[in-house]
Amino acid sequence: MKSFLRISTAFIIILAILSSCNKNKYYKDGNITLKFSTDTLLFDTIFSGIGSATRYFKVKNPYNLPVNISEISLEKGNNSKFRLNINGTPGNSITDIVIDAKDSIYIFADVTINTDNDDILETDKIIFKTDNNEQYVNLTAFGQDVHFFNDSVIQTQTWTNDKPYLIYNSVALDENQHLTIEAGTHIYSHRNSRIMILGTLTVNGTYENPVIFEADRLNGHSSIFDDIFDNDTTDNYYDVAGQWSGIWLTKLSSNNEINYAVIKNADIGIQVDSVQNSNPQLSIRNSIIEHHSYAGILAQVSNIFATNCLISDCGYYNIALTRGGNYNFYHCTIDNHWKGIRNSPAVLINNYYRYNGTVFLYNLENAYFGNCIIWGNKETETIADGFTEQGAAFNYMFENCILKIDPKSNINTNDPAHYKNILLNSYPVFKDYIEYNFMLKEDSPAKDRGNIQITNQYPALLNNDLNNISRINDTAPDLGCYEYQ
Repeated sequence: MKSFLRISTAFIIILAILSSCNKNKYYKDGNITLKFSTDTLLFDTIFSGIGSATRYFKVKNPYNLPVNISEISLEKGNNSKFRLNINGTPGNSITDIVIDAKDSIYIFADVTINTDNDDILETDKIIFKTDNNEQYVNLTAFGQDVHFFNDSVIQTQTWTNDKPYLIYNSVALDENQHLTIEAGTHIYSHRNSRIMILGTLTVNGTYENPVIFEADRLNGHSSIFDDIFDNDTTDNYYDVAGQWSGIWLTKLSSNNEINYAVIKNADIGIQVDSVQNSNPQLSIRNSIIEHHSYAGILAQVSNIFATNCLISDCGYYNIALTRGGNYNFYHCTIDNHWKGIRNSPAVLINNYYRYNGTVFLYNLENAYFGNCIIWGNKETETIADGFTEQGAAFNYMFENCILKIDPKSNINTNDPAHYKNILLNSYPVFKDYIEYNFMLKEDSPAKDRGNIQITNQYPALLNNDLNNISRINDTAPDLGCYEYQ
């Protein structure tokens, strides 16, 4: 028995020694070359004083033996604006990192840049030392100065395009005050921030220089799963919804006007609450509202006048006109090919509100869509759901429009009180709706199907399309916000 124990103990010691020898057996070469998933980590635009999103890349050992990296560090050391996390260990310098054979580690980085008045380019390098060899990955970030609002209540003022505006924790325009936003101004909002209007908002964009409202996450995001499955891709944040809360025109606001604006990436592009007078609470022209997690336009007992607008890609509704009101949409393209699950139509119209089993009725004085396209990937993209009991008004009309409505539904598109000259279930033939290009192709059924009398109601607003192209130089205007070219 003792002999057996002596043999077993000796065997275990030998195994331990062999194992130790294997662990210390690294790849040795005077010119070890690591593989990197990128040669430059780019942070695009970073707002002054605001930390960036975290970016990362992968470092791979291509050899059949472990590799020891004697040092990983930032070239600028403690003077660098960048910060590292090296495979789970925070710090801008670390020594003796071992990567097993054919294995990888991750390097995470972020950056904060402080700049006053001037835009600056910040660079650094991550140095990798292995034996006698050095390799590096570049770090590049562009810092931009901004007008900064944090949980602010503002009075009458004008925003210009001298530098961008960055909003944290929302900004509110006080009651009876006026915010004017000039052409070319760029407004960025952080997550859960909104622009609240209790007074009057005027957006003076132009075709050449629209006003842009979007989220502040500019420098993208890469999913770690992309690298795990060897798909070295970076998500495009251009079309990611729900990154901020949107523009809220409260019931105290009035006479809001938006011309040539791009509003994107929010929960609700524009929320319009109950109107207090007979004037349009919102007049919006020549604008794009896209990529919103709930709705492009959500209106409640409101008054909206819209011309030449594109409203697309929303998680529930492109346009929801609820609890009645007064609405007019001319030459608008409304398309919803939301990539997730969606059980709601692109356009919803109703005149009621249901609460705890009780239905509260409102008057829908008017909901008019003329020379419009309403399309999407659902069988029915337009639903008018209302009551006329107790004298409640429910007036709506679709005239000279392309509509998508399931023939099996109980919607009577032959009712002349609500549908006139409708082109039903005819695909508009957009150039590329997947890439959000809703201009028309040559074989589009929307070509020359508009009613010139509708266009002529507001010639100053409708004679040219969203691309500033004339609608009145051929046989008849095209449907939607774009004239075929």
